[in-house]
Parts: sequence; structure tokens; C-alpha cells
Amino acid sequence: MKKVLDVYNNAREFMRTHNNGDQWGESYPPRELVERTLDKTYLCMEGDRLACVFYYAVENEECYSNIEGKWLNESPYAVVHRIASTGIVKGAAAFCLNWAYQQFPNVRIDTYKDNYPMQRLLKKCGFSYCGTFEMQGKNGWMAFQKTKTEKSTKCSLE
Repeated sequence: MKKVLDVYNNAREFMRTHNNGDQWGESYPPRELVERTLDKTYLCMEGDRLACVFYYAVENEECYSNIEGKWLNESPYAVVHRIASTGIVKGAAAFCLNWAYQQFPNVRIDTYKDNYPMQRLLKKCGFSYCGTFEMQGKNGWMAFQKTKTEKSTKCSLE
């Protein structure tokens, strides 16, 4: 648990230094949320080292029900949340997104408007921008989706 929380602490610092301090602020995700969702939290390992952590589940996301825009489809989907790389392996986040899509080929994910590194990664991995929505009292969340009806691009690990 401590290693997972350390990854999120480092991700918040990365976001702050890349002009995206508002997305997770000083304390997201809180320890209680991480503990409550451990059964849906996945670790990507490089040997005995933690390379990436993320939430993955086949479930409806309540805040996705009202976006300004349009999802690619209304079929059941998987969600990926709180993806954070340790930086020890280049392409770890791309590997995790590919894995999620291989498990369930209709995936939705979001990121904040200021998270340009994640927006680039999502586009590189074949996710389509679908619109914006409000979450945590803030506008500017960007919704993305990848499904078989779209061009299936497997993102490279570079």
C-alpha cells in the first residue's frame, strides 16, 4: 500500500511541475479511496520494481453520463482511472492502456484539460476525444474512448 501511495505522491509532483497542479491537487487520490478500491487497482511490475499503477474495472462511471459531446457508443465499457507511472520503465503507462483494451475492447478514460502528457498518450494509444464534463466541482475534464468501431491503434512502448 505504501508503494502505491508513493507512486501517487510522485505523480502529483510531476503534475505540479508540468503546469497541472489542479488535477489531483495535494491529496488525490486519498488513502481511503485507494484502500477501498484495492481489488480494482492493478500494478505493472518490471521485475521486482513497481513501474505503473492504475484502477481498472468494467463498470459505469456516473460522471460520464453527462458529457458535453458524444461517446463513440453506449455499449458496456471498462474504465481506467488514476494511472500513474513511476518513470522507471519508458512506456509503462502505454503498456497498461494496451492491457486494459485487450481485456475489454471498449474503454473510457478521462484527464484534466491541463494534463498534456496524458492527452498525448491517449491520442497515441488510439483513444478518441469525446467531450468535456464537470467533476470534483471543476469543469475542464476531457473524456476519451477507445473501441473496436474506431481505428484500433496499439500504442508503442516508446
